Amino acid sequence: MSQLLWPFVRFLLLIEVAASVNFFHHRYEQLVEALFNVHNECPDITRIYTIGRSVQGRHLYVVEFSDNPGIHEPLEPEFKYVGNMHGNEVLGRELLLQLSEFLCEEYRRRNERITRLIWDTRIHILPSMNPDGYEVAANQELCAFSLQDPDAIGYLTGRNNANGVDLNRNFPDLNTFMYYNEKNGGPNHHIPLPANWKSQVEPETLAVIHWMSRYNFVLSANLHGGALVANYPYDKAQEQRSRGYQRKSNTPSPTPDDKLFRKLAKAYSYAHHSMHQSPTCGDQFADGITNGASWYSLSKGMQDFNYLYTNCFEITLELSCDKFPPQKDLEKEWLANREALITYLEEVHQGIKGLVSDENNNGIAGDQGDYFRLLLPGTYTITASADGYRPQTVTITVGPAGPSLVHFQLKQDTLKGPTEKKAPATSLSSKALQKKVVPRAAHKKTQR
Repeated sequence: MSQLLWPFVRFLLLIEVAASVNFFHHRYEQLVEALFNVHNECPDITRIYTIGRSVQGRHLYVVEFSDNPGIHEPLEPEFKYVGNMHGNEVLGRELLLQLSEFLCEEYRRRNERITRLIWDTRIHILPSMNPDGYEVAANQELCAFSLQDPDAIGYLTGRNNANGVDLNRNFPDLNTFMYYNEKNGGPNHHIPLPANWKSQVEPETLAVIHWMSRYNFVLSANLHGGALVANYPYDKAQEQRSRGYQRKSNTPSPTPDDKLFRKLAKAYSYAHHSMHQSPTCGDQFADGITNGASWYSLSKGMQDFNYLYTNCFEITLELSCDKFPPQKDLEKEWLANREALITYLEEVHQGIKGLVSDENNNGIAGDQGDYFRLLLPGTYTITASADGYRPQTVTITVGPAGPSLVHFQLKQDTLKGPTEKKAPATSLSSKALQKKVVPRAAHKKTQR
């Protein structure tokens, strides 16, 4: 099929359908009910699980979509969406509920595009990372509505968790280690956590970090509100100059994968109804995208942590000028974001993937030995290495269509032998990127 026609065809696959979740703001109990309703409607392709509890004891529920829910299938990438990290930024929460119902309904209708996506991807959706903060914001919104006074809504009310902590400033600061290593030598990937990190993070943050450790997420997006832009790493500038709560930068802080991150961000912004046109929320962004540090620098954010700790590519999606849009706008916002949410999800299927095994075809990295690496089209020299094994290097060409299969079979290093009592650490390095990949099994300025 012509590459020029495919985007139009994809649009037609979705244009005539709409999710049936009612368009209203879901309180916690209603959110839980909506998720379990999706599972009850599509029990063969969904699973509901919790990654932990909030400060006030609310479950952080995730709905998973897969043709084999609860099972990691070799060579099938893991994807996640996270919403409502800031309790008062609520559109992402509602969009992810709509998306969950949409995936279920379209699978039942045998929508070819959605069916293929569920068969080939393991999708995890966390509608609310901060349910406690949401309840505070929702109560404030209800109060303002009863008083018929929009100004009664505090701009930051409900943003933080129940302990008053901003969850997007609460992840271990791995950027500092990375910037130090850039100057002095050391890894820029899978950076270890500091020894005392658990005592410094909130329950919600701890739950998400454990979640990242259990699943080999390849691609992710974190849904926020207060602007309209797709924001990509790094968020933290190398040179910090403090000015009030936010740290102004205007100097980009690109990752080794900057071109790929820009492509991922554009995939969302151009599939969105208007994000790529950079409509004003007080800021202007070319193509509707921005490097985080170029906008303003923040430390201990979730998207940088994903990339530096697990190699998961995550971007931050600012989806509306209004942090708590009125209920009457929810359907319009869903229609503006629906195609973008699907298009971005499909971006997980690019680059290379394969198996890293020993001479007996046993997976070296984890139980099954599969790995995934998002890459732009081009030619790369890839080296796979593991403790106790001889490295293997191949040159591969990545095309624009789907991921290329590249398998590695490593021979044991007879001088060293494999690491005992521990799964060998396996890494893939690309000379083109110089970043290793370790497979594992009034307007007010927005604040990400």
